[in-house]
Amino acid sequence: MAPHAILSPSSAHRWLACPPSAMLEQQFPDRRSESADEGTFAHSWAENELRGFIENIGEDEYAKRQKRLKTNTYYSPGLEDFVSDYVESVIRHYLDASQRDKDAALLLEQPLDWSRWVPDGFGHGDAVVIADGEMTILDLKYGQNVKVTARENPQLRLFALGAYQTFSCVYEIDRVTVVIVQPRNGGETSETLSVEELLSWGERLHRIADLAIQGKGDFKAGAHCRFCRARNRCKALADYNMELSSKYKNADAELLTDEAVAEILGRADEIVNWVNSIKAFALQEAVDNGKRWPGYKLVEGRSTRRLSDEKKAVALLTKAGFTEDQIYKPREVQGFTALEKVIGKRKLDALLKEVIIKPPGAPKLAPESDKRPEWNSAKDDFDEVTDEEVPI
Repeated sequence: MAPHAILSPSSAHRWLACPPSAMLEQQFPDRRSESADEGTFAHSWAENELRGFIENIGEDEYAKRQKRLKTNTYYSPGLEDFVSDYVESVIRHYLDASQRDKDAALLLEQPLDWSRWVPDGFGHGDAVVIADGEMTILDLKYGQNVKVTARENPQLRLFALGAYQTFSCVYEIDRVTVVIVQPRNGGETSETLSVEELLSWGERLHRIADLAIQGKGDFKAGAHCRFCRARNRCKALADYNMELSSKYKNADAELLTDEAVAEILGRADEIVNWVNSIKAFALQEAVDNGKRWPGYKLVEGRSTRRLSDEKKAVALLTKAGFTEDQIYKPREVQGFTALEKVIGKRKLDALLKEVIIKPPGAPKLAPESDKRPEWNSAKDDFDEVTDEEVPI
């Protein structure tokens, strides 16, 4: 097998919606982000914690491994705290399975192969819990900006297909549960499928995968394009994002209707992100690869003054008669995100429970399908007024 599958499980939601995108992406480099590296380390920490639970390695060996991991750039008490939510979930599912079947197994970073359905389909399952009757696939998502749910998640379903292919000859598996634990955005979500439902989905997927590996099928733009490596050059995505402009270009009315404004609102963030992505891509190509874009050139941007030697600057200002209050900023408490990283969320909440408040948020437009209650500007503005309270 190739070291990196073209039809990777993490991009399955994309090539299932837009089959030719998988081959189109191969023209562009796969650049890792700091968030991806942090997520990789979070998985390493979780694996060590779980191996300490299921393997008889001794406290000294466990402590040695933990100490080594704590030297990593991405380690923080906050990360340890968040990852513990996933670790506890895996252990809970394993103990539940053990109650049903004394031969239940917990497998970590399990190699999985679903090439029966997807060409060169392979990967590793974060945690696989197997027992007669039910198999559970658990996956840690450490990112916080994009919420990921287990419901109809193709990546987790592919893991489930691979696990079923490997272990169905040993265990009687009737149903499969896939679980995503995203401790920084939404917590735990799950989906349970019968084996028949999973295999039926696999057959439908098989037909699309055959198109995708050949670069065939129809291009289709949408929310799945967000992390596509070809997104900044993709004609289909450009057409999709520019269609609103074309739609209202020849409109007879001088003003947009309420419905038109609402339609634009629904696409605004998506389009802004796309434009900013193209700007960043064009700049990176010009700086890193000397790309000359028609009508544009590289220039030096605005520069901000800074001190080359802060201690010397303070000494010079002090010598000139200025006080520390005039030279230094007042000290201020760090924000919650920074404090959670240093202290850990649970410990911080426990220490500051008497002083943490959460005032109402500012009003924000959201689709009617949003689960939050509608904002009421008059709420709590007035107490109930009785006859006795009315001034005469």
